[in-house]
Amino acid sequence: VQLDESGGGLVQAGDSLRLSCEASGGKISDFAMGWFRQAPGKEREFVAAISRSDDTTSYADSVKGRFTISVDNAKNTVNLQMNNLKPEDTAVYYCAQRFATLDMRQVTYTTPDEYNYWGQGTQVTVSS
Repeated sequence: VQLDESGGGLVQAGDSLRLSCEASGGKISDFAMGWFRQAPGKEREFVAAISRSDDTTSYADSVKGRFTISVDNAKNTVNLQMNNLKPEDTAVYYCAQRFATLDMRQVTYTTPDEYNYWGQGTQVTVSS
């Protein structure tokens, strides 16, 4: 399994960005997906997650109402739409994937240890 993130960049506060993560080596519909971020000197933190069934989502309080996670099964991609960006959103953003059994298809996972596969990360910088 390989995860490739794209869409990061340098924006101003209040702008929007859309991150994408393309999964290869397996059907994304078999997996639960998540986005995490890591700022310099800080630990990796949870941002958003979506269940295997795509009908359950979870968000960190800091991004709730501004970020939206979604899956495009046709493109085998998970997206993170980020609106009203703030300087404190500056970080390297990582997508993550874990296999989910059918009986766990509506579960979201919010800690890094629960994921098996990670992308290389994409930098998001928000200037004030």
